[in-house]
Amino acid sequence: MDSGNAAWMMISAALVLFMIPGLALFYGGMDRSKNVLNMLLMNMYCVGVVPLVWVTIGYTLAASYSGNGWLGNLDNFALKNTEPGQGMIEAAFLMAFAAITPALISGAVADRMKFSTWAVFVPVWSVLVYSPVVYWIYALDGDGNLMGFLGERGSIDFAGGTAIHINAGIAALALSVILGKRKGWPKSQAKPHSLPLVMLGTGILWFGWFGFNAGSAFEANETASQAFMNTFLAASAAMFAWLLVERVVDGHFTTLGAASGIVAGLVAITPAAGSVAGMSPIWIGFIAGAVCYFAVSLKYRFGFDDSLDVVGVHMVGGIVGGVLIGFFANSEPFGGGFEEGLFYGGGADLLIEQVFSIVVVMAYSLVVTSVIAFALKATMGLRVDDETESVGLDTRLHAETAYNYAESGAGRVS
Repeated sequence: MDSGNAAWMMISAALVLFMIPGLALFYGGMDRSKNVLNMLLMNMYCVGVVPLVWVTIGYTLAASYSGNGWLGNLDNFALKNTEPGQGMIEAAFLMAFAAITPALISGAVADRMKFSTWAVFVPVWSVLVYSPVVYWIYALDGDGNLMGFLGERGSIDFAGGTAIHINAGIAALALSVILGKRKGWPKSQAKPHSLPLVMLGTGILWFGWFGFNAGSAFEANETASQAFMNTFLAASAAMFAWLLVERVVDGHFTTLGAASGIVAGLVAITPAAGSVAGMSPIWIGFIAGAVCYFAVSLKYRFGFDDSLDVVGVHMVGGIVGGVLIGFFANSEPFGGGFEEGLFYGGGADLLIEQVFSIVVVMAYSLVVTSVIAFALKATMGLRVDDETESVGLDTRLHAETAYNYAESGAGRVS
């Protein structure tokens, strides 16, 4: 790796890392004021524990070529045999992805999950669910050919739509169902306590996502530049679509809708960023924005309490993006190397592989996440008691409050 590519990859890793406090602010602003610190800590905890797990065991299981398509070996256990320079940079870049993936799940369990249980869930899930899925999609043999059983079949997931967003989204669904609904939900609807925090978090996420997607080219090259442009256009189109549908259906535009649309577009373009060009990212973003607007209401229809719409935005957005690759994939701007989508003269093979990989990952993540959750429920307990949920997790679990109104004088009559 030359110095220019090395610099780009280190910057991209830092951008992905920066997304985690952005996600914390995005979720924290959507949460209740009495639980905002708990949500911030759930996200930031992932930066603390996942890198330690990743360099010890996660990276070797996810990236060490083992000769089979299912799981890596222990050749890189505790970074053994990871060469300085390119090898270490790649491990660090992937480490940032590993850290943000379980953080995505936190939004579905807001207001009611024990932090001590979350502290155990995150590293266990990272090893048992995240690392195997990454290997299935991205593992390479000694010659640089895809050897994970899903990647070898020909499915495309450029930067983690299936491995990260769908994987975390279906895990969020499982965990929210096993945890149960918040007290009073859905009759009692808690509105976001700070939309300015939501918008700030959205901006940080969008900024960091350029490293997330363009960095996944692993070089500062033409693919990276196309992924950069795709990321920009898809997010813009999705925000426009969400606001348009919102105005037609609900009669008004909202800042929360704009923020949600941006994230939906970013999620949808993630798997496709390195395989589409031209106007295709705009169509992908527009479709994702409209579909995800309606998808967030599924929790009311089916009765699962996905507190901050992780399922409707990340899981559904990832599915939309992954499936649309089967229609919009165009290998010509990227020098070939993958099947064309239906709209560019290809057959149905790529579409079938996209659906197959999504179904496999969803099934695996759903089952293993459920096993982990039930095991923790039986041993540690998943949920805080009713009084803690009522008073607030910040004061009861962390002995802190986000806003000290008494000392600031807020609410006093002068």
